[in-house]
Amino acid sequence: MTALAVVNAQTIVDAVGLGAVYALMAVGIGLEFGVLRLVNFAYGQLIMAGAYTLAFTATWPVVWSVLMCFAVVIALSAAMDLVVFRPLRSAPPAVMLVTTFAIAFMLQAIATVVDLRDGQLGEVATSIAPLNQAITVGGVDVRKVTIVAVLVALGALLGLALLLTRTTVGLHMRAAATDVSTARLLGVRANRVVGVAVFLSALMAATVAVILTVQSPFVQPDFALRDTIVVLVGVVVGGLNRLWTATLGGFSIGFATGIINGALPTDKTVYLPTAVFLLVILVLLVRPAGIFTWGRQAPVERV
Repeated sequence: MTALAVVNAQTIVDAVGLGAVYALMAVGIGLEFGVLRLVNFAYGQLIMAGAYTLAFTATWPVVWSVLMCFAVVIALSAAMDLVVFRPLRSAPPAVMLVTTFAIAFMLQAIATVVDLRDGQLGEVATSIAPLNQAITVGGVDVRKVTIVAVLVALGALLGLALLLTRTTVGLHMRAAATDVSTARLLGVRANRVVGVAVFLSALMAATVAVILTVQSPFVQPDFALRDTIVVLVGVVVGGLNRLWTATLGGFSIGFATGIINGALPTDKTVYLPTAVFLLVILVLLVRPAGIFTWGRQAPVERV
C-alpha cells in the first residue's frame, strides 16, 4: 500500500510528460519504418548529436542554439540516408538492421573522441535550463518542458494526420509504405517520399533532443541510448505495422515507466528496467502482434 500511495497527481503528470516525449520518438522511428522498412537503431545518436550541439552552443542565444540543433540533426539524418541507406535500399532487412547498429556505434565513438578533446567526458547545456523550471498548478509541480512536450506531441500527431490524409505527398507516402514498386509504376517519386519521411523523422529527433537536454543538461556519448531502446520496445508493443499504433506504444511504455518509477520506493528504483521489460514480455505473450493491433492484420498501410 505504501508503494501505491505515491502514485499521486505528481507521478501521473510526470508520467504523461515522459509518455509524450516517447511518443515523439515513436513517431520518428515509425515514419522511417513505414517508408524504408527500416528499424533505425541509430535514431538515438541523432538525438545525441542534437544534444551535443546544444551543449557546444550554450553561450549562444537560446533561439540560435535550438536552430543549430535542428540544422545539425536534419543534416546528419539526410547524410545517413544519402550515403548509407539509399545504396542499401534493395538489400535484405538484416543488412539494413546491422548497418544501423554500425552507424550508431560509429557516431557514439566519434562523439567520445570529440568530447574528450579537453580530457573530460561530458558537456553541459546550460542555455536552455530555465525551461526545466516548474509551475505549481493545484498543488502539483508541472515543469514547463512537460507542458511543451505534451503540446508538441499533440501538434505533431495532428500535423502528421493532416499531412498523410489531406496532401499529395502524404498519399504518396502511404502508397510507398504499402508497395514501393507498385507506387513507382503509378508515378510516385520514391526518393522524394523517402526524403520527406527522413526530414520529418529528423524534426522529431531534434525536438526530442531539445526536450531531453532541458530535462538532463549533462550530455554524454550514450545520451538518449536507453530511451531509444525503451521506445523501440514500445513501438513493437504498440504494433509496428501502423504509425498510430507505434505512437501509442511509445506513449504507453513512457507512461508505464513513469508510473512504475513513481510507485517504487526510492531505494528500489534500480529495479525499474526489470519491472518495465517484464511487463513488456507479458504483454507480448498475450498480444504478440501489438497491444493496439486488432482484427485481421494484412501487410498493408504502414504510415
